[in-house]
Amino acid sequence: MDTTLRDGEQTSGVSFSASEKLTIAQLLLQEVKVDRIEIASARVSEGEFQAVKKVTEWASENGFIDKVEVLTFVDGETSVNWMLEAGAKVMNLLTKGSLNHLTHQLKKTPEQHFADIAKVIELAGSKGIACNVYLEDWSNGMRNSQDYVLQYLDFLTKQPIKRVLLPDTLGVLTPRETFEYIDLLVKRYSTTHFDFHAHNDYDLSIANVMEAIKAGAHGLHLTVNGMGERAGNAPLSSAIAVINDFMKEEATTSVNESSLYTISKLVETFSGFRIPVNKPITGENVFTQTAGIHADGDNKKNLYFNDLMPERFGRERKYALGKTSGKANIEKNLQELGIKLADADLKLITQRIIELGDRKEVVTREDLPYIISDVLDSNTIEEKVVVVNYVLTHSKNLKPSATVQVQVGERIYEESAQGDGQYDAFMNALKKIYCVKGISLPNLTDYAVRIPPGGKTDALCETIITWDHKGKDFKTRGLDSDQTVSAIKATQKMLNII
Repeated sequence: MDTTLRDGEQTSGVSFSASEKLTIAQLLLQEVKVDRIEIASARVSEGEFQAVKKVTEWASENGFIDKVEVLTFVDGETSVNWMLEAGAKVMNLLTKGSLNHLTHQLKKTPEQHFADIAKVIELAGSKGIACNVYLEDWSNGMRNSQDYVLQYLDFLTKQPIKRVLLPDTLGVLTPRETFEYIDLLVKRYSTTHFDFHAHNDYDLSIANVMEAIKAGAHGLHLTVNGMGERAGNAPLSSAIAVINDFMKEEATTSVNESSLYTISKLVETFSGFRIPVNKPITGENVFTQTAGIHADGDNKKNLYFNDLMPERFGRERKYALGKTSGKANIEKNLQELGIKLADADLKLITQRIIELGDRKEVVTREDLPYIISDVLDSNTIEEKVVVVNYVLTHSKNLKPSATVQVQVGERIYEESAQGDGQYDAFMNALKKIYCVKGISLPNLTDYAVRIPPGGKTDALCETIITWDHKGKDFKTRGLDSDQTVSAIKATQKMLNII
């Protein structure tokens, strides 16, 4: 059962709109193919009521209404009537699974609580509503008041309910305890369906999920991206991967792995709750090899692959380009682009990527054609003129200015100038230097800037400048993550050509 829309929505600062809840519910049931979804708590707000109605109307029309569940309370007729008005058919009744909660929160005896629960279950049944029952704080109940839990289950398993839901409400269980407690209950109540609901406060939720399955739990409660209160719940994607890879004999699921990344990104967008880049299965970086030695190993019999192949989850493996890249990383990316380079050129490209990586953490695959063009173009030009240094200034209500140092042969020239923009100021200073030398610079006839598809604010920028020199046109290219710097690099190439 996926409880992203109920327990997951209790993530601090997260609230889905009615339309967002419907979209997520549709994707979970139709594409991801979870067995059930828990979409809300009864009586929360008018907005929640309208959201539930929207989901139940769609579910009724499409044959999913028995897979849609709502958290309810032991409150006489109130939650049941709310369910009826909302059109929901399955309720998950929240009851007390520890003597501590019962005594200090409800201030009732076990017998009083059981009698109240029996009335709600009977009423729900008479109205055509199926009932599952949560044992809130069950994990602490098993630790500290096990006699009460067993007394309660002796009563509850004789009631007309479908499932008993066992939450580790505060995320306190160890894997050993999870196995021990669920194993005890499964053996004692052999005809009862038990679901395990893990929280992640000690980062043990997936380990506890595995132990619950080994102990014979019949169902799991999970959330997309591990959303939920405090440290969240057991994440859907990790649990499914673990079951499919390590627990095939103990459990099977209907979940479609290839949709896990899609639902993860959708929930991330709707919730504003960002997925850590290193989150297993769904994180942005988890199928990206950065170290060159790993890419080299993948070229040699996939030495750094494991069973978590990205294609299973609708993703692809990437090889990051940056200061730790080796030739193997770059070759992998070139293969994806259908480009093959000579070893000497590949060495030059590798060196340039390392240089860029020292200033820009990641170079993308889409940057590669630009880098190749720049490096191979630069390699054909002998550098007799070097722009040694420059200072560019830009401030409000003042004209941009530039101070430029250029080395020609053994001599260094320096000039300052103003202009309509930083690059114009740079060119004006450059013209002063070449005027001293008695040389006229070519006219700039076209100036084009482009960045790779999907480029961000730190993307590499290619500037292509067309020059007119003595009636003939030629182009030079510059590449940098700063647009003005890329234009200056293109200009330096022009100085060496003339």
